[in-house]
Amino acid sequence: MLGVSRDATAEELKKAYRRLARQLHPDVNDAPDAAERFKEVTTAYEVLSDPQKRAMYDRGGDPFASSGGMGGGFGQGFSFDDIMDAFFGQSASRGPRPRAQRGSDALLRLTISLAEAAFGVTREIKVDTAITCELCGGTGANAGSEPVTCGTCHGHGNVQHVQRSLLGDIRTSRTCPVCHGYGTVIPDPCRECAGEGRVRSRRTLKVNVPAGVDDGNRIQLAGQGEVGAGGGPAGDLYIEIKVASHPFFTRQGTELICQVTLPMTAAALGTRLDLPTLDAEREDAPEGTPTTVSIDVPPGTQSGDTLVAPGFGVPRLRGTSRGDLTVQIVVETPRDLDDEQRALLEKLAAARNEQHPEPVMSQTSRTVFSRIRDAFK
Repeated sequence: MLGVSRDATAEELKKAYRRLARQLHPDVNDAPDAAERFKEVTTAYEVLSDPQKRAMYDRGGDPFASSGGMGGGFGQGFSFDDIMDAFFGQSASRGPRPRAQRGSDALLRLTISLAEAAFGVTREIKVDTAITCELCGGTGANAGSEPVTCGTCHGHGNVQHVQRSLLGDIRTSRTCPVCHGYGTVIPDPCRECAGEGRVRSRRTLKVNVPAGVDDGNRIQLAGQGEVGAGGGPAGDLYIEIKVASHPFFTRQGTELICQVTLPMTAAALGTRLDLPTLDAEREDAPEGTPTTVSIDVPPGTQSGDTLVAPGFGVPRLRGTSRGDLTVQIVVETPRDLDDEQRALLEKLAAARNEQHPEPVMSQTSRTVFSRIRDAFK
Protein backbone atom coordinates (compact mmCIF):
# COMPACT_ATOMS: atom_id res chain seq x y z
CA MET A 1 0.00 0.00 0.00
CA LEU A 2 2.83 2.43 0.77
CA GLY A 3 4.93 1.35 -2.20
CA VAL A 4 8.07 0.54 -0.17
CA SER A 5 10.23 -2.58 0.11
CA ARG A 6 10.05 -4.95 3.08
CA ASP A 7 13.35 -3.63 4.43
CA ALA A 8 12.33 0.07 4.20
CA THR A 9 13.73 2.32 6.92
CA ALA A 10 11.56 4.44 9.23
CA GLU A 11 12.46 7.55 7.24
CA GLU A 12 11.47 5.88 3.96
CA LEU A 13 8.15 4.84 5.50
CA LYS A 14 7.42 8.35 6.72
CA LYS A 15 8.33 9.92 3.35
CA ALA A 16 6.09 7.46 1.47
CA TYR A 17 3.17 8.03 3.83
CA ARG A 18 3.40 11.83 3.62
CA ARG A 19 3.43 11.68 -0.17
CA LEU A 20 0.32 9.48 -0.28
CA ALA A 21 -1.46 11.47 2.44
CA ARG A 22 -1.12 14.65 0.40
CA GLN A 23 -2.65 12.89 -2.59
CA LEU A 24 -5.48 10.98 -0.90
CA HIS A 25 -6.70 13.17 1.97
CA PRO A 26 -10.47 13.81 1.56
CA ASP A 27 -9.93 17.56 1.91
CA VAL A 28 -7.87 17.69 -1.30
CA ASN A 29 -9.05 14.64 -3.28
CA ASP A 30 -12.66 14.34 -4.47
CA ALA A 31 -12.26 10.84 -5.95
CA PRO A 32 -14.90 8.37 -4.67
CA ASP A 33 -12.28 5.96 -3.33
CA ALA A 34 -9.94 8.62 -1.92
CA ALA A 35 -11.27 8.39 1.64
CA GLU A 36 -11.05 4.62 1.70
CA ARG A 37 -7.53 4.59 0.27
CA PHE A 38 -6.49 7.27 2.77
CA LYS A 39 -7.69 5.00 5.60
CA GLU A 40 -5.78 2.06 4.14
CA VAL A 41 -2.42 3.86 3.84
CA THR A 42 -2.95 5.36 7.31
CA THR A 43 -3.52 1.88 8.71
CA ALA A 44 -0.45 0.57 6.88
CA TYR A 45 1.73 3.34 8.26
CA GLU A 46 0.32 2.91 11.77
CA VAL A 47 1.37 -0.74 11.67
CA LEU A 48 4.78 -0.39 10.04
CA SER A 49 5.87 2.62 12.11
CA ASP A 50 5.48 0.58 15.33
CA PRO A 51 8.44 -1.86 15.65
CA GLN A 52 6.36 -4.43 17.57
CA LYS A 53 3.42 -4.35 15.17
CA ARG A 54 5.77 -4.43 12.19
CA ALA A 55 7.52 -7.53 13.56
CA MET A 56 4.17 -9.21 14.18
CA TYR A 57 3.01 -8.34 10.66
CA ASP A 58 6.22 -9.75 9.16
CA ARG A 59 5.57 -13.01 11.01
CA GLY A 60 2.05 -13.19 9.59
CA GLY A 61 0.28 -12.37 12.86
CA ASP A 62 -2.46 -9.82 13.65
CA PRO A 63 -0.75 -6.51 14.52
CA PHE A 64 -3.90 -5.25 16.28
CA ALA A 65 -4.41 -8.25 18.53
CA SER A 66 -2.69 -6.64 21.52
CA SER A 67 -4.58 -3.33 21.21
CA GLY A 68 -8.06 -4.84 21.22
CA GLY A 69 -8.90 -4.16 17.57
CA MET A 70 -8.48 -1.32 15.14
CA GLY A 71 -10.47 1.34 16.98
CA GLY A 72 -8.17 1.83 19.91
CA GLY A 73 -6.37 4.90 18.61
CA PHE A 74 -2.96 5.58 17.12
CA GLY A 75 -0.05 3.24 17.72
CA GLN A 76 3.18 4.05 19.45
CA GLY A 77 5.05 5.10 16.29
CA PHE A 78 2.19 7.05 14.65
CA SER A 79 1.48 10.72 15.31
CA PHE A 80 -1.14 12.95 13.78
CA ASP A 81 1.66 15.49 13.30
CA ASP A 82 2.77 13.31 10.37
CA ILE A 83 -0.47 14.15 8.58
CA MET A 84 -0.05 17.87 9.30
CA ASP A 85 3.57 17.68 8.16
CA ALA A 86 2.37 16.21 4.87
CA PHE A 87 0.28 19.31 4.17
CA PHE A 88 1.95 22.16 6.06
CA GLY A 89 5.51 20.96 6.65
CA GLN A 90 5.17 21.77 10.35
CA SER A 91 3.42 20.75 13.53
CA ALA A 92 -0.37 21.01 13.85
CA SER A 93 -0.01 23.79 16.40
CA ARG A 94 0.12 26.93 14.26
CA GLY A 95 -1.66 29.52 16.36
CA PRO A 96 -3.45 32.70 15.23
CA ARG A 97 -1.94 34.95 12.59
CA PRO A 98 -1.28 38.61 13.44
CA ARG A 99 -3.95 41.09 12.41
CA ALA A 100 -1.33 43.66 11.35
CA GLN A 101 0.05 42.72 7.93
CA ARG A 102 2.71 44.42 5.80
CA GLY A 103 1.23 46.39 2.93
CA SER A 104 1.84 45.73 -0.75
CA ASP A 105 4.39 47.55 -2.87
CA ALA A 106 3.09 50.06 -5.43
CA LEU A 107 4.37 51.07 -8.87
CA LEU A 108 3.93 54.38 -10.70
CA ARG A 109 5.37 55.60 -14.00
CA LEU A 110 6.81 59.08 -14.37
CA THR A 111 7.54 60.66 -17.76
CA ILE A 112 10.37 63.22 -17.86
CA SER A 113 12.30 65.00 -20.58
CA LEU A 114 15.75 63.98 -21.79
CA ALA A 115 17.30 67.03 -20.09
CA GLU A 116 15.59 66.16 -16.79
CA ALA A 117 16.85 62.60 -17.04
CA ALA A 118 20.38 63.82 -17.78
CA PHE A 119 20.68 66.48 -15.09
CA GLY A 120 18.09 65.40 -12.51
CA VAL A 121 14.82 66.97 -11.41
CA THR A 122 12.44 67.13 -8.45
CA ARG A 123 8.84 66.33 -9.31
CA GLU A 124 5.61 66.25 -7.34
CA ILE A 125 3.41 63.22 -7.97
CA LYS A 126 -0.07 62.28 -6.77
CA VAL A 127 -0.42 58.80 -5.31
CA ASP A 128 -3.62 56.87 -4.61
CA THR A 129 -2.79 54.29 -1.94
CA ALA A 130 -4.10 52.91 1.33
CA ILE A 131 -3.12 54.88 4.43
CA THR A 132 -3.69 54.25 8.13
CA CYS A 133 -7.22 55.13 9.23
CA GLU A 134 -6.99 58.30 11.34
CA LEU A 135 -10.24 57.58 13.16
CA CYS A 136 -9.19 54.26 14.70
CA GLY A 137 -5.42 54.57 14.34
CA GLY A 138 -5.24 51.26 12.47
CA THR A 139 -6.92 49.11 15.13
CA GLY A 140 -10.11 48.70 13.10
CA ALA A 141 -12.31 49.32 16.15
CA ASN A 142 -14.35 52.35 17.09
CA ALA A 143 -13.28 54.49 20.04
CA GLY A 144 -13.90 52.72 23.33
CA SER A 145 -13.89 49.31 21.66
CA GLU A 146 -11.16 46.78 21.02
CA PRO A 147 -10.78 43.31 19.50
CA VAL A 148 -11.97 40.43 21.70
CA THR A 149 -11.12 36.75 21.71
CA CYS A 150 -13.03 34.75 19.12
CA GLY A 151 -15.70 32.58 20.75
CA THR A 152 -15.52 29.95 18.02
CA CYS A 153 -11.80 29.11 18.04
CA HIS A 154 -11.09 30.59 21.51
CA GLY A 155 -8.19 32.60 20.20
CA HIS A 156 -6.41 29.79 18.36
CA GLY A 157 -7.22 31.04 14.87
CA ASN A 158 -8.23 27.57 13.70
CA VAL A 159 -10.90 25.04 14.53
CA GLN A 160 -10.67 21.27 14.78
CA HIS A 161 -12.77 18.89 12.69
CA VAL A 162 -13.14 15.26 13.72
CA GLN A 163 -13.39 12.45 11.15
CA ARG A 164 -14.01 8.82 11.99
CA SER A 165 -11.57 6.26 10.62
CA LEU A 166 -10.56 2.67 11.15
CA LEU A 167 -7.98 3.94 13.63
CA GLY A 168 -10.40 6.09 15.56
CA ASP A 169 -10.95 9.84 15.38
CA ILE A 170 -8.73 11.84 13.03
CA ARG A 171 -8.67 15.54 13.79
CA THR A 172 -7.93 18.11 11.10
CA SER A 173 -7.34 21.81 11.60
CA ARG A 174 -8.90 24.56 9.46
CA THR A 175 -8.89 28.34 9.56
CA CYS A 176 -11.65 29.67 11.78
CA PRO A 177 -14.50 30.97 9.55
CA VAL A 178 -15.51 33.61 12.11
CA CYS A 179 -12.21 35.40 12.85
CA HIS A 180 -10.47 34.29 9.61
CA GLY A 181 -7.46 33.00 11.52
CA TYR A 182 -6.77 36.12 13.62
CA GLY A 183 -8.01 34.62 16.90
CA THR A 184 -9.88 37.83 17.66
CA VAL A 185 -12.99 39.58 16.34
CA ILE A 186 -13.92 43.26 16.31
CA PRO A 187 -17.42 43.62 17.83
CA ASP A 188 -17.69 47.34 16.98
CA PRO A 189 -15.83 47.96 13.69
CA CYS A 190 -14.62 51.44 12.83
CA ARG A 191 -17.24 53.27 10.77
CA GLU A 192 -14.54 54.86 8.61
CA CYS A 193 -12.52 51.78 7.55
CA ALA A 194 -15.07 49.02 8.33
CA GLY A 195 -12.56 47.30 10.63
CA GLU A 196 -9.71 47.05 8.14
CA GLY A 197 -7.57 49.72 9.80
CA ARG A 198 -6.81 51.56 6.53
CA VAL A 199 -8.56 53.74 3.97
CA ARG A 200 -7.85 54.86 0.39
CA SER A 201 -6.48 58.37 0.01
CA ARG A 202 -4.75 60.60 -2.53
CA ARG A 203 -1.59 62.30 -1.37
CA THR A 204 1.24 64.30 -2.92
CA LEU A 205 4.87 63.20 -2.78
CA LYS A 206 8.10 64.77 -3.95
CA VAL A 207 10.36 62.56 -6.03
CA ASN A 208 14.03 63.43 -6.46
CA VAL A 209 15.14 62.03 -9.81
CA PRO A 210 18.95 61.70 -9.81
CA ALA A 211 21.06 62.87 -12.74
CA GLY A 212 21.84 60.20 -15.31
CA VAL A 213 18.72 58.03 -14.98
CA ASP A 214 17.65 56.19 -18.10
CA ASP A 215 14.43 54.89 -19.54
CA GLY A 216 13.13 51.99 -17.43
CA ASN A 217 15.13 52.81 -14.27
CA ARG A 218 13.19 52.60 -11.01
CA ILE A 219 13.41 54.80 -7.94
CA GLN A 220 12.46 53.19 -4.61
CA LEU A 221 10.62 55.21 -1.97
CA ALA A 222 10.73 53.05 1.15
CA GLY A 223 7.53 52.96 3.21
CA GLN A 224 5.49 55.00 0.72
CA GLY A 225 3.47 52.11 -0.71
CA GLU A 226 0.24 50.54 0.54
CA VAL A 227 -0.29 50.56 4.31
CA GLY A 228 -0.98 47.05 5.58
CA ALA A 229 -4.26 45.87 7.05
CA GLY A 230 -4.65 46.20 10.79
CA GLY A 231 -2.26 49.14 10.93
CA GLY A 232 0.62 47.09 9.54
CA PRO A 233 3.73 48.72 8.04
CA ALA A 234 3.54 50.18 4.55
CA GLY A 235 5.16 48.62 1.52
CA ASP A 236 7.49 50.49 -0.82
CA LEU A 237 6.62 52.76 -3.74
CA TYR A 238 8.58 52.31 -6.98
CA ILE A 239 8.75 55.09 -9.57
CA GLU A 240 9.53 53.78 -13.06
CA ILE A 241 11.13 56.42 -15.29
CA LYS A 242 9.93 57.00 -18.84
CA VAL A 243 12.15 59.37 -20.84
CA ALA A 244 10.33 61.27 -23.58
CA SER A 245 11.85 61.41 -27.05
CA HIS A 246 13.86 64.52 -27.99
CA PRO A 247 13.47 66.50 -31.24
CA PHE A 248 17.09 65.95 -32.31
CA PHE A 249 19.10 64.21 -29.64
CA THR A 250 19.02 60.46 -29.13
CA ARG A 251 20.71 58.70 -26.25
CA GLN A 252 22.84 55.59 -26.05
CA GLY A 253 23.99 55.14 -22.46
CA THR A 254 25.89 58.32 -21.65
CA GLU A 255 26.39 59.27 -25.31
CA LEU A 256 24.22 61.85 -27.07
CA ILE A 257 23.85 61.54 -30.82
CA CYS A 258 22.53 64.11 -33.28
CA GLN A 259 22.45 64.32 -37.06
CA VAL A 260 23.52 67.45 -39.00
CA THR A 261 22.91 68.00 -42.71
CA LEU A 262 25.59 70.02 -44.55
CA PRO A 263 25.61 71.43 -48.09
CA MET A 264 28.00 69.69 -50.45
CA THR A 265 30.17 72.82 -50.68
CA ALA A 266 30.52 73.15 -46.90
CA ALA A 267 31.48 69.49 -46.58
CA ALA A 268 34.02 69.84 -49.37
CA LEU A 269 35.58 73.11 -48.19
CA GLY A 270 35.20 72.56 -44.45
CA THR A 271 33.32 74.74 -41.98
CA ARG A 272 32.54 75.30 -38.32
CA LEU A 273 29.29 74.27 -36.62
CA ASP A 274 27.81 75.99 -33.58
CA LEU A 275 25.39 73.46 -32.10
CA PRO A 276 23.07 73.85 -29.09
CA THR A 277 23.84 71.51 -26.21
CA LEU A 278 21.44 69.71 -23.91
CA ASP A 279 22.56 72.08 -21.16
CA ALA A 280 20.61 74.85 -22.91
CA GLU A 281 17.40 73.16 -21.72
CA ARG A 282 18.38 73.15 -18.04
CA GLU A 283 16.39 75.46 -15.79
CA ASP A 284 18.93 75.24 -12.97
CA ALA A 285 22.11 75.35 -15.03
CA PRO A 286 25.05 76.87 -13.09
CA GLU A 287 26.19 80.27 -14.23
CA GLY A 288 28.65 80.06 -17.07
CA THR A 289 27.43 76.67 -18.34
CA PRO A 290 27.99 76.61 -22.13
CA THR A 291 24.74 76.33 -24.09
CA THR A 292 26.48 75.81 -27.45
CA VAL A 293 29.49 73.90 -28.67
CA SER A 294 31.68 74.67 -31.70
CA ILE A 295 32.75 71.75 -33.88
CA ASP A 296 35.22 72.03 -36.78
CA VAL A 297 34.19 70.16 -39.90
CA PRO A 298 37.37 69.25 -41.85
CA PRO A 299 37.49 69.72 -45.64
CA GLY A 300 36.40 66.69 -47.60
CA THR A 301 33.97 65.43 -44.95
CA GLN A 302 31.84 62.63 -46.33
CA SER A 303 28.26 61.72 -45.62
CA GLY A 304 28.26 59.25 -42.70
CA ASP A 305 31.37 60.70 -41.03
CA THR A 306 31.10 61.42 -37.32
CA LEU A 307 32.51 64.24 -35.23
CA VAL A 308 32.81 64.16 -31.45
CA ALA A 309 32.47 66.88 -28.81
CA PRO A 310 33.87 65.30 -25.60
CA GLY A 311 32.05 65.90 -22.32
CA PHE A 312 28.77 67.20 -23.75
CA GLY A 313 26.81 63.98 -23.34
CA VAL A 314 24.83 62.63 -20.38
CA PRO A 315 26.29 62.50 -16.85
CA ARG A 316 26.91 59.03 -15.49
CA LEU A 317 24.44 57.82 -12.89
CA ARG A 318 26.02 58.22 -9.43
CA GLY A 319 29.18 59.45 -11.13
CA THR A 320 30.96 62.71 -11.91
CA SER A 321 31.99 62.31 -15.56
CA ARG A 322 29.90 62.85 -18.69
CA GLY A 323 29.66 61.07 -21.99
CA ASP A 324 30.31 62.63 -25.42
CA LEU A 325 28.20 64.35 -28.04
CA THR A 326 28.52 62.57 -31.37
CA VAL A 327 27.53 64.42 -34.56
CA GLN A 328 26.66 62.37 -37.62
CA ILE A 329 27.19 64.25 -40.89
CA VAL A 330 24.81 63.98 -43.82
CA VAL A 331 26.04 65.67 -47.03
CA GLU A 332 23.23 67.15 -49.10
CA THR A 333 23.46 67.24 -52.90
CA PRO A 334 22.05 70.49 -54.35
CA ARG A 335 18.90 70.40 -56.45
CA ASP A 336 17.13 72.86 -58.76
CA LEU A 337 20.34 74.51 -60.02
CA ASP A 338 20.09 77.73 -62.02
CA ASP A 339 22.20 78.27 -65.14
CA GLU A 340 25.04 80.00 -63.31
CA GLN A 341 25.27 77.32 -60.62
CA ARG A 342 25.18 74.56 -63.21
CA ALA A 343 27.96 76.22 -65.19
CA LEU A 344 30.11 76.47 -62.08
CA LEU A 345 29.62 72.82 -61.23
CA GLU A 346 30.36 71.77 -64.80
CA LYS A 347 33.55 73.79 -64.69
CA LEU A 348 34.50 72.09 -61.40
CA ALA A 349 33.75 68.64 -62.85
CA ALA A 350 35.90 69.41 -65.89
CA ALA A 351 38.75 70.61 -63.67
CA ARG A 352 38.57 67.36 -61.68
CA ASN A 353 38.01 65.24 -64.78
CA GLU A 354 34.75 63.97 -63.34
CA GLN A 355 32.34 64.57 -66.24
CA HIS A 356 32.08 60.81 -66.84
CA PRO A 357 33.49 59.12 -63.72
CA GLU A 358 34.06 55.41 -63.59
CA PRO A 359 31.83 53.78 -60.93
CA VAL A 360 33.72 52.39 -57.96
CA MET A 361 31.94 49.35 -56.61
CA SER A 362 32.59 48.01 -53.12
CA GLN A 363 31.06 45.55 -50.71
CA THR A 364 28.62 47.01 -48.23
CA SER A 365 30.19 44.92 -45.47
CA ARG A 366 33.95 44.60 -45.24
CA THR A 367 36.12 42.62 -42.91
CA VAL A 368 38.37 44.24 -40.36
CA PHE A 369 41.46 43.15 -42.31
CA SER A 370 40.21 44.71 -45.55
CA ARG A 371 39.59 48.01 -43.75
CA ILE A 372 43.13 47.99 -42.34
CA ARG A 373 44.53 47.24 -45.81
CA ASP A 374 42.58 50.09 -47.41
CA ALA A 375 43.70 52.45 -44.66
CA PHE A 376 47.38 51.73 -45.46
CA LYS A 377 46.72 52.20 -49.16
